[in-house]
Formats: sequence, structure tokens, C-alpha cells
Amino acid sequence: MMRRPNTLRLLAGTLLVALLAGCGAENEELQEWMERQRREAKPNVSPLTPPKKFEAQPYTSAQAVDPFSNQKLTVAVKAEARQPNSLLGAELNRRKEPLESYPLDSMMMVGSVAKQAKPFALLRVDNLLYQVKLGDYIGQNYGRIVKITETQIELREIVQDAAGEWIERPTTLQLQEKAR
Repeated sequence: MMRRPNTLRLLAGTLLVALLAGCGAENEELQEWMERQRREAKPNVSPLTPPKKFEAQPYTSAQAVDPFSNQKLTVAVKAEARQPNSLLGAELNRRKEPLESYPLDSMMMVGSVAKQAKPFALLRVDNLLYQVKLGDYIGQNYGRIVKITETQIELREIVQDAAGEWIERPTTLQLQEKAR
């Protein structure tokens, strides 16, 4: 009984050596074929063009006024305000109200109330509730409240038209009801 496992091991070892010897011949043929292919292959690589020489250009506009500066815009607005028919003249000389720093599309009318027969509207801005009345200013375009009803706020805004002229534009904020 002891001989049988040894015989199987000897047979398996002989078979393994025979297989390895068979693989060696194929490997030599493969190596020869690879060498032939390397010798026959002619690489076709076009030469790279040399990089262009960088020529630094001096920056000549360093002393000029920045076209995007707030100072230039302020000067232009003040020059516009000096004109006799300018709508902005009165707007620039008054103190800004807190709701003028928010755009109109970030405001929601959520209700209205009347106190002593005067209409007030409730606005939600940044999850805070504000009470506004006739004559208050809201929005970033000098929007002044001219009428408050139960369902909307009517504003008069001052905006620039395509020609750069300041014009009045009527705008409304509608009451926003929550969807259920």
C-alpha cells in the first residue's frame, strides 16, 4: 500500500518534466519570431517641431483705470445724478433701507395686514419676516412700494434701458401660498 502513492508521485513528476520540456521548444520559437519582427519593423516617427520662443510683452495698462472697478462705477453714477432730469438724483442722496440689499427674486410676499386703515405687507427674506408699508424701498433697483393689496405689492423700480438711460419700471410681488 505504501508503494502506490510513491508511484503516483513519480508518475506525476515525470509528466510535469515532460510538459515543461515541451513548453521550452515553443518558447524558443516564439523568441525567434519576436526577434525577426523587431528587425523587420521600421518605426515611422515624425520628428517633433521645436517649441516657439516665448517673447514677453510689457503690460502697458498698469497705470490706467480698471474698467471693472467700483470707483469708476461710482463716478459714472454720480455724473449721471448731476444731470437735471436724472431719476437717480434723489435716490442717491437718501439713506438705504435694509431690504434694498436683497434682490426681488429672493423675497416672498407671505401675507398682508391693515393697521389703523393703513396696508402693510409681510415679506419673507432669508427665513426672516419683514413688515413693509407704502413708500418703503425694497430690492436692488431702487424699488419703492406704491401700492399694497391683499394679494400683491406694486413697486416702481429705476433701471437702465438698452441705451443707458434711467427709466421707471413697474413691478409686482405676488402673494405666495404654500402648496399642500
